[in-house]
Amino acid sequence: MQKYLTTKSGRKILLNTPEEDKAITEAAMSDPDALPLTDEDFAKLKRVGRPRAATTKERITIRLSRDVVESFRATGSGWQTKIDEVLKEWIRKHHG
Repeated sequence: MQKYLTTKSGRKILLNTPEEDKAITEAAMSDPDALPLTDEDFAKLKRVGRPRAATTKERITIRLSRDVVESFRATGSGWQTKIDEVLKEWIRKHHG
């Protein structure tokens, strides 16, 4: 009997049978360039992406003037962080 996995979007994925899994594993084990990772190998892996920040930011929706957004976007990558820095500076000047 064939088994399926249904994703959140409703897509059905046909799962391998135990026999197919065994054949795939045996083929991988016989290929020195495709050996499965060991627990020791997994322990050496490093997470990809940037490290988690000590303080996280809150996702909000804010309406800004088009010229403000265009000016910050024109500065390139990190433009939203620059807006955050400008707002922090305003807080320091007015409430610090």
